[in-house]
Amino acid sequence: MTAVVAPSASASPSGATPSTEPVISVVDVRKAYGDVRAVDGVSFEVGRGEIFGLLGPNGAGKTTTVEMLEGLRPPDAGELRVLGVDVARHPDAIKPRIGVALQTAALYPKLTVVELLDLFRSFYPKPGPPAADLIEALGLTERRNARTEELSGGHRQRLAVALALVNDPELVFLDEPTTGLDPAARRALWDLIAGMRDRNKTVLLTTHYMDEAEILCNRIAIMDHGRILELGTVDQLVARQSLQRSVRFDREMTLPDELLADLAGVVRIGHDDTSVILYTGDVPATIAGLLALADARGAEPRNLLVRRPTLEDVFLELTGRAIRD
Repeated sequence: MTAVVAPSASASPSGATPSTEPVISVVDVRKAYGDVRAVDGVSFEVGRGEIFGLLGPNGAGKTTTVEMLEGLRPPDAGELRVLGVDVARHPDAIKPRIGVALQTAALYPKLTVVELLDLFRSFYPKPGPPAADLIEALGLTERRNARTEELSGGHRQRLAVALALVNDPELVFLDEPTTGLDPAARRALWDLIAGMRDRNKTVLLTTHYMDEAEILCNRIAIMDHGRILELGTVDQLVARQSLQRSVRFDREMTLPDELLADLAGVVRIGHDDTSVILYTGDVPATIAGLLALADARGAEPRNLLVRRPTLEDVFLELTGRAIRD
């Protein structure tokens, strides 16, 4: 994450009901760096009160898209409107109304947590919550008087999110906000983000955690090579890919793929670092055949489990690569 953008002058997703009013409108936006088309004809809208996830492998075009929406980079072509403002023409007009937490923190090292929050609040004519409230909400109470150079990576991450909220923004951009957080801090930040939606705030979120996107986001866009490959709710994305349920077991039981492929219901076979994955249209028949095959060879499938298709399956199906490639 980097420092929050300051003005230049002056529940579960299924339970949310976002307004149809577009807070973000992106129409056929393009951005190139030499011969590289970083963003190649992207279009989408984000409604008020929605948590919108933008996912993709590194180099997919997510960061460039977000930076254009924040007014940090001009598009080469297309239209970008944020909170009703043409961002390409009036980038400074949106800055008092948005909050931004980017990937790499660049904080004043000698200021304490409370001093930095008070400084950023002073940048806005109408600051939002008191520093004390933000410190409590982000779990920074014990570190409120620590200099930022003394903070751990997780605490710096939380502070960057707090800085993004000092002006009580209508729209918040969060770029991988839970990277480096322990599980408890991560869950607490999820609650905070969900609370923004409950207060009719809009959040655009990028993340490398599929469970995070599934839990928080009303809708998700999956990008790769500068284009949006799919957009919708998790259920819609899974349904469009016609993905099968999967039967998984530890790879230590070695059965030839050609035998597994002949099991009833099996559509295809996959492998990851620890498991063999049988994608199947008939789970009971596949499991029965697997157990019979294993028994005939004097083996036993360990950690056998059945899993419904997930967002990660959709991601891999669309991009063909892991999210951190």
